[in-house]
Amino acid sequence: MTNTAAAHINDFWDFDLAAPQPTQDAELLRQLQFVPGLKEILMVRQVHALEHATVWVLGEVSAAKTTKYSVTTLDSDNSSLGGLSTDKGFYIYGQVNLADLKRAASIALQRLTSGEWNLAVHPRCGTNLSVGMFLTASLTLGAHLILPRGPIEQILGISLAAVTATQLAPDLGSLVQKYLTTAIPFNLAIADIERTTDFWGNHSYFVKVCWQD
Repeated sequence: MTNTAAAHINDFWDFDLAAPQPTQDAELLRQLQFVPGLKEILMVRQVHALEHATVWVLGEVSAAKTTKYSVTTLDSDNSSLGGLSTDKGFYIYGQVNLADLKRAASIALQRLTSGEWNLAVHPRCGTNLSVGMFLTASLTLGAHLILPRGPIEQILGISLAAVTATQLAPDLGSLVQKYLTTAIPFNLAIADIERTTDFWGNHSYFVKVCWQD
C-alpha cells in the first residue's frame, strides 16, 4: 500500500457520523438478547476489525525488520498476508512468525480500543471487492436501461459504468467496512493463538477470541 493510499484512508476516517462507544455492543446485546444470532453478528464485526488491525501491525513489523526502523502509520501493507473472520476468532494466512503474531494481535487490540479506529479498515478486504462488483453491476444495468440501444452507446455506457465503479469502490468499500462489517473490539479478549487449518484445509494460524461484557 502506498503512502498516498494510506493518507487517503486516514482522511476518509476523519469523517465520522458517531464515535464508537465502548459499551454500545454490550448494551445492544442486553436490550435485544431475544434476537437470534445477534451476538454472533456483533462478534464477527468486532473480530473483523481486529483481523484487519492485526494484518496492519504485522505489516509494520515486517517493514521495520526490512528497513531497520519502526513504522507507525498505515503505509505498510504486507500483501502476502491475508485473513478470514468468524464469530470465534480469525485466521491469518501467509508467512508469519507465531511470536510476531501474538504480539501483533495484542498490540492491534490495544491500539484499536485506544482510539486508532482507522486500523479497522483495510483496502484488501473482501468488502471492497463485493462493493465494487455491486457498483459495476448496478451502474452497467442502469446504463443499459437509460442509454439508446445502439452498440456504440451501449459500449460507451458500459465502459463509463466500469470506470465510475472503479473510482467509487475504494471509498464506498471503506464506508461499508467502517459502519457495517467492522466494529471496534471493545468486548473482545484474545484467548489463544494456534497453528491450524481452515475449512478448506489451508494451513494458517487461528486467533481465538472470547466475549467480555
